[in-house]
Amino acid sequence: MEEIWTNLISRPTDLGWGWWLASTAAGALAILVTLLLAQAFLMYFDRKVWAAVQMRKGPNVVGPFGLLQSFADLLKFVFKEIMIPAGANKVVFVLAPVITFVLALVGWAVIPVGPGLVGADINVGILYLFAISSLGVYGVIMGGWASNSKYPFLGSLRSAAQMVSYEVSIGFVIITVLLLVGSLNLSEIVEAQGRGGGGFWNWNFIPLLPMFVVFFISALAETNRPPFDLPEAESELVAGYQVEYSSTLFLLFMIGELANIVLMCAMMTVLFFGGWHSPIPLDFLNAGPMPVLWFILKVVFFFFLFAMVKALVPRYRYDQLMRIGWKIFLPLSLVWVVLVAGVLIMFPGAVDYLQSWRS
Repeated sequence: MEEIWTNLISRPTDLGWGWWLASTAAGALAILVTLLLAQAFLMYFDRKVWAAVQMRKGPNVVGPFGLLQSFADLLKFVFKEIMIPAGANKVVFVLAPVITFVLALVGWAVIPVGPGLVGADINVGILYLFAISSLGVYGVIMGGWASNSKYPFLGSLRSAAQMVSYEVSIGFVIITVLLLVGSLNLSEIVEAQGRGGGGFWNWNFIPLLPMFVVFFISALAETNRPPFDLPEAESELVAGYQVEYSSTLFLLFMIGELANIVLMCAMMTVLFFGGWHSPIPLDFLNAGPMPVLWFILKVVFFFFLFAMVKALVPRYRYDQLMRIGWKIFLPLSLVWVVLVAGVLIMFPGAVDYLQSWRS
C-alpha cells in the first residue's frame, strides 16, 4: 500500500493525472468522514462525562445508550432555518464559519496516526500547524464583525486576543520539543520517542514535564475551552461571536471548535506521549493495528482530561486569564527554551547522548 501511495505522489503522470486526483480526493474524503464520525462520538463522550460528574445520566434516549444523540442534533441543526441579521454583511457572515470549519480540519493533514499513516508527511509539519492555527483567528473576527452587533464584535475581539496570547506560549513549548528532537517533522518526533523498542521512559513528557503542563493549560485557552470559555460567558457577552448565528452556520462553528480541541489532544500525543508507540516495549503491543489503537487511546485520554476540567474547574475572569498567559506561562516557557538551548550549547554531545540512550 505504501509503494502504491508513493508512486501516486511521485509519478502522477505515469498513472494519469485523473487517477491521481481521484485517489487523492478519495483519501481526503476518507479522512474527513473519519474525523466527523469521531467528533460525533467524542461529543457524546464529553456530555456523558459531564453528566457523570453531576450525577446525571446524560444522553440516553436516541439510539442504544444515547449513542445517536449527536446525529439527532446534526439533523436538528441542518433542518433549521438559517437566520441572517438584516444589517449583517451576508457574504462575510456566511464565510466566517466555513473558514473556521475548513481550517480546523485541514490541520489534520500532517498528524501521523500510525507508522506511515499520515496525509502529508512534510518536513515542516510543525510550521504548517502554526500557520493553520494562526489563520483560525480570522474566522472568529469575521464572524463577530459581520454580525453588525456590539456583543458579537466584543466577543470576537476577546476570543482573538485570548487565542493570540496563548499561541505564543504554545510556540515556545513546541520549540523545546524541537530542540530536544532536532526535527520539524511530526513523524520523526514520534519515532525519536520510540527508539530502543519504545517505552514511556523515552517520551518527551519526562524531561519536559513543566512544558507539557503549560501546553495543556494553554490548549484549553487556545480552544476557548472551560474554564477559559470567556468569550461565551453567559453573564457577560451571551454567546460571544456566535450570538447571531443559528442552524448550519452555528453547527460549523461548533464542529470547528471541537476539531481544534481534538487536534490539540493529538498534538499532545505526538509531541509528549510517544504518538502511536505503546508505553511498554513489547512486540505484540506494537504489531498489526495496535499502533493506531494506541494513538486513539491517548487522544481519547486527553479529551477525557479536557472534559473533566470542564466539569470541575470554575470559570476564570478575563484579567486572570491574561495574567496567567503573559506573566506566568510566557516567561516560564521562554526561560525553559533558554535552559534547553543552553544545555545543548554547553554540552554539544547532549543530543547524541540522548539519542544513543533512547536507542
